[in-house]
Amino acid sequence: MSRIGRKPIPLPQGVSVDIKGSEVQVKGAKGELKRTLHPDMVLARQDGQLVVTRPSESKLHKSLHGLTRTLVANMVEGVSKGFEKSLDISGVGYRAQKSGDKITLQVGFTGPREFTPPPGISLVVEGTNKIKVQGIDKELVGLVAAHIREIRPPDAYKGKGIKYSNERIRLKPGKAGKATAKKK
Repeated sequence: MSRIGRKPIPLPQGVSVDIKGSEVQVKGAKGELKRTLHPDMVLARQDGQLVVTRPSESKLHKSLHGLTRTLVANMVEGVSKGFEKSLDISGVGYRAQKSGDKITLQVGFTGPREFTPPPGISLVVEGTNKIKVQGIDKELVGLVAAHIREIRPPDAYKGKGIKYSNERIRLKPGKAGKATAKKK
């Protein structure tokens, strides 16, 4: 049996779950999320917790078991605590500014790049070189952070660009042969 799939999902205070067939709706202090799960997976409430069960031992049901449990657990955590991804901007003259709900990035192009977040996502700019992407949907937070990073990914030689705060950039050596070459 799936180790992740058989773990019950604890429901914190203030979180309510409405299960209608294969559709799950989770409401909490930060908002509300809906998701349609695979019809074969059974989600039930037991002793103030949610439990996901599968109908058979087939390969498809085994793979869906852990996935379904994780998706529902992320929904519960999102409406109670929320999710956040941090991005760092590094480079001379590289910076971010918040104007309204969108951010303006100056990251080495001839003009500034603007990024408008989708509904449900908030962007926080700390100083001029830190961006925090916040929201209740884990998938959407990760997707928006990836789209912002995609505007100017970190350079492999100097490390300039937009990177995740916990990301480590391995810098490549420059052209070492050029410095030691002899003129004839």
